[in-house]
Amino acid sequence: MNLNLLIDNLTSPALLFFILGIVAVRLKSDLEIPQNSSKFISLYLLFSIGFNGGRELAHSHFTLEIVWAILFGVLTSLLIPFYSFIILKRKLSIENAGAIAAAYGSISAVTFVTAVSFLEIQNVPFSGHMVAVMALMEAPAIIVGVVLIRLYGKKDSSSPRIGSLVSHSFTNGSVMMILGSLIIGLLASEKQAQGIAPFTTDIFKGFLAIFLLDMGIVSGRKLNDFIKSGWFTSLFAILVPLINGCFIAWISGLVTAETGDRLMFSILAASASYIAVPAAMKMAVPKANPGLYLPMALAVTFPFNITFGMPIYMSIILG
Repeated sequence: MNLNLLIDNLTSPALLFFILGIVAVRLKSDLEIPQNSSKFISLYLLFSIGFNGGRELAHSHFTLEIVWAILFGVLTSLLIPFYSFIILKRKLSIENAGAIAAAYGSISAVTFVTAVSFLEIQNVPFSGHMVAVMALMEAPAIIVGVVLIRLYGKKDSSSPRIGSLVSHSFTNGSVMMILGSLIIGLLASEKQAQGIAPFTTDIFKGFLAIFLLDMGIVSGRKLNDFIKSGWFTSLFAILVPLINGCFIAWISGLVTAETGDRLMFSILAASASYIAVPAAMKMAVPKANPGLYLPMALAVTFPFNITFGMPIYMSIILG
């Protein structure tokens, strides 16, 4: 692994603010970001990523590579839950195994946002269509997770239908914001886009730093719950995302030669959802324990990816 790449990532302000949040919790500080402010910052980051992705897409021609990128992303999101479920059901209940498998097959928009910042620091561009790939990777894993629970678990006639789950996935606030912003960015003229450029680009890194501070605080609070769950979930939350990210970093070269796009594929495959999946599982599988899959995704996999994961995947891509 490129040591300079790792050091650059570990000393970036965004990551250090995340660590500050964890430290504040461990020291029992009263530091916190107001809930309404946190939600606004989340929406802003998704808006900025989506809008700029739409602008990039507007400047590019629709090619077969974009089609392959979308298919590759969706296929990845479909396959990861299957083998994750097989591993998890050996130690956990069917409901918990399915929920965790769905979380790790789906994606984390926040990790994607952090990867954007990482690529900017490295001066590596990525294609606008990767925003669309990210949004389309969210729902398939949720569907697979629910189907696996129904196949292996007890039948429950009160469970919502697959169609309602798909609809819920795409109308989820984070997906709606990023897809809507993507379309608006695609339709906006150059002059119109320039008019809001200070808001869509100039303040992005500052908001990201504050958001990661908030994520550090949330992660720090959930860390104790996760530690109590035992070694199996701890190992899974680190090793499976690492394997996913490394494998996709290697095989994504068959789909695109763009370094930035390959890193985005890797980080999407390695990330775990802690927004859309918990919302869907609460509706579809109420017996699944959020005290397991939320801390796994948020307190372990997310920090691992933004500290060590991204430099590892980038090193594989650069060969």
